[in-house]
Amino acid sequence: MTLLQLTNASPPKFEDPYKERDYLKTRLAAAFRIFGKYGFDEGVAGHITVRDPVRHDCFWVNPFGNAFSLINKSDLILVDEDGNVLDGGENRLLNKAAFMIHSAIHKARPDVNAAAHSHSIYGRTFCTLGRKLDTITQDACAFHNDHVVYQDYNGVVLAEEEGKNIADCLGNTKAALLQNHGLLTVGKTIEEAVFWFVSMERCCQSQLLAEAAAGPRGEKPIIIDEEDAVCTHGQVGTPRAGYFSAKPLFDVIDKETGKDYMV
Repeated sequence: MTLLQLTNASPPKFEDPYKERDYLKTRLAAAFRIFGKYGFDEGVAGHITVRDPVRHDCFWVNPFGNAFSLINKSDLILVDEDGNVLDGGENRLLNKAAFMIHSAIHKARPDVNAAAHSHSIYGRTFCTLGRKLDTITQDACAFHNDHVVYQDYNGVVLAEEEGKNIADCLGNTKAALLQNHGLLTVGKTIEEAVFWFVSMERCCQSQLLAEAAAGPRGEKPIIIDEEDAVCTHGQVGTPRAGYFSAKPLFDVIDKETGKDYMV
């Protein structure tokens, strides 16, 4: 029996969709604080979304121009599938690239309730290589046969077709390496999408370091064999594992911020 079989590693259930909405907005605000803490902000770039449980054709996202580290629940904006801002805080500017990418993903993937994208330093650096992550660590096994490379960089994503192409490339996987751009992760929960992003960023860093260390000696990092990689993916790469693995990130941000993002 695994740890996750012994532990309550599932998100809370709600009978009232409006109470669920309030909870999800709180978690989304916390997610931005986590991204801010880890330095995943870069000017006004980056976005995380969560599907609205009241109106399933809408999602909540950060307003364009607000710093991740300062985002509160009340700042978030509600966007419909046509890009109309229906609700939110004082700043209701919508990042068009955020809408094009996330709208397409939420439409294409009914199983996806949250998606995250930002221009993190190791992720965007690895994305210049135009190839998938190698399964060289236990953590990388979470992405084994479960991520893609989107190779068609066409500048800032401002066209509906480009967002659809990204969603099509993502398929049924949990993550995409957007070539010359950055990381994109998705999940059934906000927690899952956030953890996959944090973990993938570190896997990119790990591989860049491993290849830099091995290269001068004419060596290559050792790849985990297929059978072990598949088995480990089943242990560390599931939605439940992603959700539970994010718990420490949210616990720490709660402690460090005093939950001031909940207003």
